[in-house]
Amino acid sequence: MPLSTQLPASGEPYVLVASLDNARHLSSLLRAVHFQDHATCFATANGLRVTVEDAKCIQANAFIQAEIFQEFTVQEESVTFRINLSVLIDCLTIFGTGSLPGTSTALRMCYRGYGYPLMLFLEEGGVVTVCKINTQEPDELLDFDFCSTKVVNKIILQSEGLREAFAELDMTSEVLQITMSPDKPYFRLSTFGNAGSAHLDYPKDSDLMEAFHCNQTQINRYKISLLKPSTKALALSCKVSIRTDAQGFLSLQYMIRNEDGQICFVEYYCCPDEDIAEAEL
Repeated sequence: MPLSTQLPASGEPYVLVASLDNARHLSSLLRAVHFQDHATCFATANGLRVTVEDAKCIQANAFIQAEIFQEFTVQEESVTFRINLSVLIDCLTIFGTGSLPGTSTALRMCYRGYGYPLMLFLEEGGVVTVCKINTQEPDELLDFDFCSTKVVNKIILQSEGLREAFAELDMTSEVLQITMSPDKPYFRLSTFGNAGSAHLDYPKDSDLMEAFHCNQTQINRYKISLLKPSTKALALSCKVSIRTDAQGFLSLQYMIRNEDGQICFVEYYCCPDEDIAEAEL
């Protein structure tokens, strides 16, 4: 890869080096979690995780597995830093968001460690651009403790089904109510907007339903303002896994296939709307 010759000589090794033949694969995933300016990046031997949070109520994670990169080297057990996500996306798309057919922006990303900037070397059509983005001390992030053993209900839906739902439901509603049940209505999405109540039901044998594992009836409400950022990931995805735990915490895991057929995941965690739940007691 031509960018391998573009690195400055230094006695200090980089703790993270990652190369991609097409930077658009990374920038599109990062846009799917870009609802706040700053993100925390975690790199391990398994790959890169980029986490964004808002109001301690919603958390988004973009997972880019090590296999997606042409080169991915982490010299420590884990490397963590906070970065301005808006600036990172701007740098990754410095040659524009839509490349000409047959061309792509190659990326080499290097990080020397705590206190150092993240270095981006971007090359397209023989032109190399170097970007240095300051890194910051990472914040402590929410731990939703959403392990598979605590999942009460889980369904996997083709994304087009959820895209249609967001298009048809009344988004003037403050909340989206999600009903998951082993019995009818099985999976129901409800809104309560200016035009009244709207419900959309999915039978468990629907063509859009890939998997249906519901153990008990749960009805939870979530602020639509918190769920709206996840529609960016929904637009890119082919399948979505919808899971809830006993407390009503929601996990939306989007499976995204890039132009090369590689699979990445974006996951959103969202707290239930306790105010409404309490008001109805």
